Amino acid sequence: MALKWADVLDIAIELAERKPDVDPRYVNFVELHRWVVDLPDFSDDPNRGGEKVLEAIQTAWMEEV
Repeated sequence: MALKWADVLDIAIELAERKPDVDPRYVNFVELHRWVVDLPDFSDDPNRGGEKVLEAIQTAWMEEV
């Protein structure tokens, strides 16, 4: 399944599974952006991941854990 920036919940679930020891409340957006772009199923333009979408991913990730 190819992940795009719009797949906020799927990205959050993937990050929660891959980074179980990370508290998403303390992840900065630069690191979060890099982690999302580095996901094996991610296939979207890295430049489209702005602050608003990163905040949505971080919030969804916090809800997952």
